[in-house]
Amino acid sequence: MSTPRAPGERALNQDPNALRGRRIAAGLSKVALAEKAQISTTHMTQVELGQKSASPAVLVRLAKALGCDPEDLMARELIAK
Repeated sequence: MSTPRAPGERALNQDPNALRGRRIAAGLSKVALAEKAQISTTHMTQVELGQKSASPAVLVRLAKALGCDPEDLMARELIAK
């Protein structure tokens, strides 16, 4: 399930719920995942809360840190069917 957006607001590249679920399943705090992905804790928090969209490069870093494919973290509407 994606995060609701205000009219005219850009879609997120990531699925915040998938990201949070993968992080928790991996037993990582936001700080630990941010460190592993080499991004700031602030940016990690904003991406996970759906306040900012993750760039493709950040999605790749997060996926690598979580041991999954970037597609596992992407918003469903962005994945080709």
